[in-house]
Amino acid sequence: MFSFLGFLVVLVLAALFVIGMYNGLVRSRNMMEEAFSGVDVQLKKRSDLIPNLVETVKGYAIHEREVLDAVTKWRAQAQQAPSREAQAASEGMLSQALGRLFAVAENYPQLKADANFRELQAALAQVEDDLQNARRYYNGTVRDLNIKVQSFPSNIVAGMFGFARGTFFELENPADRATPTVKF
Repeated sequence: MFSFLGFLVVLVLAALFVIGMYNGLVRSRNMMEEAFSGVDVQLKKRSDLIPNLVETVKGYAIHEREVLDAVTKWRAQAQQAPSREAQAASEGMLSQALGRLFAVAENYPQLKADANFRELQAALAQVEDDLQNARRYYNGTVRDLNIKVQSFPSNIVAGMFGFARGTFFELENPADRATPTVKF
């Protein structure tokens, strides 16, 4: 009788342990998804600001069409990216194109003095800061999930229930990390 009761206690404790790990994995996965939606919100804000910024710059920098076209192209690709990896790559290229756009704007003193341009530039700078924070938070939640999915004994529970590692939101091309240069 005692051995049956001991076996039952061990079985209940093991079940509670597995349930606790499963719930921790679910919580981590949901936090990662929530964090990615925060990145998505900031990307949408940035994407909404870009057409206004491009139109403002167009009036001053007609012959800088290449830079304006690059910003528009990468914005469209980022919005239509089929995966997080593709979106991260497109967003990296968009960031680089925006850097070139602001470098072009430096050559137009009347544009720099335009209140609309200054407001858009400030709003975009704020969104970029918020986006950086959202990416950092997302990558932190991915790290936490990946630790749980890969470490023992939670990796056993993760494997049993199909939990997969998350993908970090990072720039694909090391050249995207460099400061953009503009040549005239």
